[in-house]
Amino acid sequence: MTERLSNEARGPLLDPLFKNGWTMVEDRDAITKTFIFDNFVEAFGWMTRVAIWAEKWDHHPEWSNVYRTVEVVLSTHDVGGLSALDAKLARKMDAML
Repeated sequence: MTERLSNEARGPLLDPLFKNGWTMVEDRDAITKTFIFDNFVEAFGWMTRVAIWAEKWDHHPEWSNVYRTVEVVLSTHDVGGLSALDAKLARKMDAML
């Protein structure tokens, strides 16, 4: 079962993400990042590749796409905040650039 990140677990899991452009969402236990691509096809292609992993891990992002920009928010709704799954998916998103 997925659990909400403890205070002790947050630093090791989230600090590397913060160094890579992720930030906390104000007034919510979630992280966010804006990804900008060269064009719509690259943005949509990246989203498609990420979607395969999200489905495999049964952990789906909140995201929106406008032309070449993809806005992502990650939080685990089942636990009411951040879990290790969010950090895992964020790392995968960064790696797939």
